Parts: sequence; structure tokens; C-alpha cells
Amino acid sequence: MKRDFLPFAKFLFSALLAVSAFSAQAAEEKKAAKADVNKGQALYTNGDAAHSVPACASCHGEAGNSTISTNPKLAAQHEAYLAKQLTEFTKPERNNAVMTAIAKGLTAEDVKNVSAYLNEQKAKPGAAKNKDTIDAGKKIFRAGIAEKNVPACAGCHGATGAGMPSQYPRIAGQHFDYTVAQLTAFSKGTRKNNPVMMDIAKRMSEDDMKAVADYVAGLK
Repeated sequence: MKRDFLPFAKFLFSALLAVSAFSAQAAEEKKAAKADVNKGQALYTNGDAAHSVPACASCHGEAGNSTISTNPKLAAQHEAYLAKQLTEFTKPERNNAVMTAIAKGLTAEDVKNVSAYLNEQKAKPGAAKNKDTIDAGKKIFRAGIAEKNVPACAGCHGATGAGMPSQYPRIAGQHFDYTVAQLTAFSKGTRKNNPVMMDIAKRMSEDDMKAVADYVAGLK
């Protein structure tokens, strides 16, 4: 009985050691994968001269609250979404002369850190400005345009425009000019990194885009 038990005991001991080693490795990997928000803030605020990466704040504003209407607000944007976009700027699907050059100078760690930093920042509210289109924009956002087979924006971006982590971006309070520019780029195929948005935007008129963009700018 003792002899039969010894091989089993050795096997059990070996298995426990393996599990322990795996758990320790997993813990280390998780620790290594955690973003460093302080490094993200430093990169966002000061850039990285050694790799020709300018300060993000110069275009996107303090803490991600851009004051330039053609440059997106990034404060409170979902970490996973930001990381995805920064990665896709290095690919043909989202080619942008300025951002592509910058993104190519970032390491995977840089992307993770700056995305985590922006995710934690508080977004300053925007405002709708065109009272003549507010109702049309609200209808498109909440119900879509049935006759054009355009779905409600709220279906993916949420009732308040807060989006869904890793899938759909926060669009509440975004600049009117930037939103119109992206819808236009999707419709013309100059931005190709989201087939769903390309299909939707192609069915929207310029007036549709402007109406919903203005409404979105006022969401909080």
C-alpha cells in the first residue's frame, strides 16, 4: 500500500509545484501588464523627444480636453478604444499624416500608459449650438433614420453617448467639427477601420451628419 502511494504522492507534489509556478508567473504577467498612469501623464504632457513624439497636450489640450474643434477631446475616453485607435493609426485603415507618424514612434507600453491616463481624466462638457437642427439630431441619435436604414446612434454609443469599453467610443461632448469630419471620412472611405460605421455613414446626408454631430456635442 505504501509503495503504491509513493508514486501518487510524487505526482501530486509535482502537480502542486507546477500550479504554484503557473500562478506566480500569471501574477507577474498581470503586474507587468498593468498600465503606469504617471508615465502616461508624462508622455501626454511632455512627449518623448528621444523618439520624436510630441506632447499630445499641444493638440488635444490639458488632460485631454481639446479646445481645437478639429482635434478630438480624449478625456474619459475608454482605455481599450484609445489603445486600439493608436495601434490602427500605424495601419492603412486609419492613415493620418500627423497621427500615423506619432503612433509609429510609440511603444506598446506607451500606448497602454497614455490610454490609461486619458481614461481617468474628467471630460469637460460641450454644447449644441444650432437650435434649428437639435430635434433632427436628437431623432437620429435616439431613433435613427428608418427610411435610410440608419440605426440609432444610441444603440451602440449609449443613451448618453458614453459608449461601451473596447467596443464603442465615448462621443458625448465631442467637437462638432471633429464628429462631422469622421462621419465624412467613413462615408468616403478615407477612414476604413470600422466597416459598420462606413456602411452607416454612406447612407447619411451632410445635413444628417451635421444635425447629429451638433446634438452629440451637447450630450453629457
